[in-house]
Amino acid sequence: MRALLSVSNKVGLVEFARELAALGFELVSTGGTHKALQDAGLKVVYVSDVTGFPEILDGRVKTLHPNIHAGLLATRSAEHQAQLEQHGITRIDLLCVNLYPFRQTVRKGASFEECIENIDIGGPAMLRAAAKNHAAVLPVCDPADYPRVLEALRNGVNSGLRQELAYKAFAHTAAYDAAIAEFLGQEKFRPSLTLALERVSELRYGENPHQEAALYRLQGETGPVLDAEVLAGKPMGFNNYADADAAWALVSEFDEPACVCIKHANPCGVAVAADARTAWERARDADTLSVFGGVVALNRPVDLETAQATRGTFLEVLIAPEVSPEALEWFKAKKPDLRVLVAGPSRFGPLEYRPILGGFLVQDRDVQVWGGLEPRVVTVREPTAQEWRDLEFAWKVGKHARSNNVVLAKDGVTVGIGTGAVSRIWAAERAILNAGERAKGAVLASEAFFPFDDVVRAAAAAGIKAIVQPGGAKRDLEVIAAADELGVAMVFTGSRHFKH
Repeated sequence: MRALLSVSNKVGLVEFARELAALGFELVSTGGTHKALQDAGLKVVYVSDVTGFPEILDGRVKTLHPNIHAGLLATRSAEHQAQLEQHGITRIDLLCVNLYPFRQTVRKGASFEECIENIDIGGPAMLRAAAKNHAAVLPVCDPADYPRVLEALRNGVNSGLRQELAYKAFAHTAAYDAAIAEFLGQEKFRPSLTLALERVSELRYGENPHQEAALYRLQGETGPVLDAEVLAGKPMGFNNYADADAAWALVSEFDEPACVCIKHANPCGVAVAADARTAWERARDADTLSVFGGVVALNRPVDLETAQATRGTFLEVLIAPEVSPEALEWFKAKKPDLRVLVAGPSRFGPLEYRPILGGFLVQDRDVQVWGGLEPRVVTVREPTAQEWRDLEFAWKVGKHARSNNVVLAKDGVTVGIGTGAVSRIWAAERAILNAGERAKGAVLASEAFFPFDDVVRAAAAAGIKAIVQPGGAKRDLEVIAAADELGVAMVFTGSRHFKH
C-alpha cells in the first residue's frame, strides 16, 4: 500500500504518517512535508523518485505526472491494474493533501505576485483525482479526520466514509477556487459569484420548531456573534443568533457606553449613559414590557454590578465585549439559562447577501455613519444642543430598525419606537402611543422621507420638538411649512436608510 502526503497545514502530520507506516503503508512525499517526515525519523520516498523527473519551475511542477495521477485514478478493475503493471506504476491507496494558504496570504497584504505563487495547482489536481476515484483511494484533506481514517484502516473502510471524504475534498477545492476567483475578480458585482460556506454547527431548529437549521460562515470571514464565546446558558438557537447580531450591530454605532434591547430583530429600548449599568437600566425602562424575553447588547464590559441590575428581567441573550469573572458566576447561579456571550472578532467583506427564491440580492453594507452626513436645518427653528444630540442618537437607532420606522428619543434614551409599519403615519402613531407623556420634549427620527405632513402634525400634537429625516419627497415644502407653522425644528440628512 502507498500513501502520498503533501500538506501545507502540518498539524498532526507526523503522528498520522507514523501510524500509516505502522499499518504497512509506503510513504511518498514532497518538499517541506518530506523534510518534516524525514526529520521525524520516518522512512519516506521523495516524489521525484516516483516520477523519475525532478521538481522544476521553482516547484510549480512536481506531482503533475502520469506516475502520480495514474496511481490515483486507477480503479480496482483488472484492466486498469494491467495497465499500471504495463507502465510500471504503483497504485496510490491514500492521498493526504491540504492546499497552499491562499486566503491567509491575501489577508496579510501580500503582493499580487506572492498571492499568485500561492495558488496551488498540483494539490487540487491530486485531490480531485483521488476524490473522483474514492472507491479505490482515500482522499484526506482535513487533519481533524486523521484519527477516524486510521481507525477505519484498522477495522475496515466502508463506502460511507469514502464518499464523505470525497465530498470534503471537492468542497475544499471548490472553496479554494472561489477564493482565487474572488481575488482576481475586478468588478464589485461579478458575472459569476461563488459563496463558500462552512458549517459551524447544527441548530436545534430554525425560526420555528418545524424548520431544520444550521449555522454557516462565509469562508475566511469572522463575525462578532458568529464567533462569540458562549460563556454560559443554553445553546444558541436560530433566532438568538439573528437577534444578537442585530443588537451588536446597533450598539456598535455608539462611542459612549450604550445598551440595546432587541426583540424579533427590532430595537425596543436603547440608551446611552455614563456607565454600562445605567445604560442597561435606562434601556430596560424604555419599554419594560417588550424587553421581556429580549436580547441585550452592551458596548462596555459587564461587571458584577451591571449583572445584578438585570435581576427580575427575563432575557434570552446578553452580549458584551467582556464579562467579569464575578459577573459570570452570578449569571450562572441566578440566570442559568441566559446565554452570556463575549463578542468575537469582526472580519467581513463589504457586500451583504439577501436570499430570494432561486437567488440572492447583493448590495453594499449600509456603513453610513452620522459623521459622514451633511445634515441641514430646513426650518426657521433650529434644534437646541441637546436636541441635536438626541437627533443623532435617534437616527442611529432608526438605521437599524425595520422599515417603516419612527424613533422617539429624549436625553439619550428611546421613549417610543414604531417599526415594521406599512404606513409611515402608522409607525409614528405607534411610537407616540408607546411614548405617552414621554413624547413631550422628545425628538423624532424617520429612516425615510415624509410623503405628507401628517407625521409632523402628529408629532407636534404629542409635544415633539425636533425631527430628522432624509428629505427628498415631492411635498417637502408642505412638510417644512407644517413644521414652521407648529414650531418644530426639522433637519434633512439626504440619506435614506430602509431596512427590510
